[in-house]
Parts: sequence; C-alpha cells; structure tokens
Amino acid sequence: MAHSHDKPALITDAQRSPAQQMRTRQIRYGIMMLVRVVLLVVAAILVMVEAPLMWLWLIICAAGMILLPWMAVLIANDRLPKEERRWFRRREPEEPTAEAIEPPKPPQVIDVDT
Repeated sequence: MAHSHDKPALITDAQRSPAQQMRTRQIRYGIMMLVRVVLLVVAAILVMVEAPLMWLWLIICAAGMILLPWMAVLIANDRLPKEERRWFRRREPEEPTAEAIEPPKPPQVIDVDT
C-alpha cells in the first residue's frame, strides 16, 4: 500500500529542472549568508565581553565574513553535478564481442506474382 508521502521512483538519468536547480542554489546561498550573520553576531559578542585572545577570534570571524560571500556566489552560480545512480548496478556492462554480434539477415521479399 503506497503512502501519500512516498516519493515516486526516479527512472531517468535526466538532470533536475532548472527551477529545482535554482531553488537548491538559493537555499545553499541563504545558508552561507546566515553563517556570515552568525559570525558577525559572534564578533560583536566577543568585543562586548572582552574575551581572551579576542584578536585571534576577531581575525577568524573577519576572515569568515570576507570569504563567505565570495564562496557563496561561486557555489550558488555553479551548476549542480548530475546525480549518479550507480549503486543499483552490480557490475559495469560488458562490451559485446565479435561472436555476440550477428550479421544482419537479408530482407524478406514477398512477391505476389509468383
């Protein structure tokens, strides 16, 4: 008995639709920008509480805030890799040998007059 929440089986090697790819890239970009905001908040808290080794933590937070937007844009603009479904294959298909390939049969001609 199939449940309504079951996903249908994917039986094609086609790539996901452009809309689905865009949505996935938007989610990844949003998560990376959320991490950047968290780094900014952590840096502000470190300054307020005057944490030990504050200079080291501020350098790490600043590096993250500078590098994350650059990495987020690169990752968001990159096309998603085509998904491989190799776990269903037991072994690679073998190349046909010369003995396995049969020569084509001559066409059968039906003559009504004879």
